[in-house]
Amino acid sequence: MPGSDDQQTPSVPPAFVRTRPPGDEHERDVCTRCGYVAYQNPKVVAGSVASSPDGLILLCRRAIEPAAGLWTLPAGYMEMGETVEEAARREAREEAGAELELERVLAVYSVPHIGQVQVMFRARLSNPEDIVPGPESLALQLVKWEDVPWPELAFPSVVWALRAWHEVRGRSDFAPFANPPEGL
Repeated sequence: MPGSDDQQTPSVPPAFVRTRPPGDEHERDVCTRCGYVAYQNPKVVAGSVASSPDGLILLCRRAIEPAAGLWTLPAGYMEMGETVEEAARREAREEAGAELELERVLAVYSVPHIGQVQVMFRARLSNPEDIVPGPESLALQLVKWEDVPWPELAFPSVVWALRAWHEVRGRSDFAPFANPPEGL
C-alpha cells in the first residue's frame, strides 16, 4: 500500500536441482537457495460402485479424456480440504447428479505408472430417479450385473471394483480389496 511503513522484500525465484536430500532414498527437486524439497507424490482418486435400491449399478460414459466415450464409475481427484468420503460423494454429484450413502471402503488400488491411489467405496444411490449427466459425462445408465458393458469399460480399476462389488454383494464382513494378482 503506498505510504505504508511495511517494507516489501523482492522475491527471488527458486532454483531447483535434482539431487538426493540427506536421509532420502529418492532424487528430488531441491531449491539451491533455501533447501525446500519439492516432493512429487501420487494423487488420490475417490470413487464408488453405487447401486440403486433394486441392485442396478450406476455407470457414467466419459465426456473427457482419457478414455472419452467409454464407461466408468463416478470417481475423480480429491480436492484439498476434503475427506476421501466427501470427494467420493462430490464426484458422484458432479458426474451424475447422484446422492450417495457410502457403506464402506470397497477397495484401495495402487496405480503407480500414472501416480494414483484409488479409494473406491461401496455405496447406495439415494436418488436413482434424479440422476443426470454432468459436464464430464456424456450419458448415464443403471445396469444389471449381467448387462455391464465389459468391453467398453474405461480402466482396469473399474473392472476390478465392479468384480469386488459383485463378490461381496449383501456382505458387510469383508476386508477392502487391493490390486488383483494379475496387476495392471
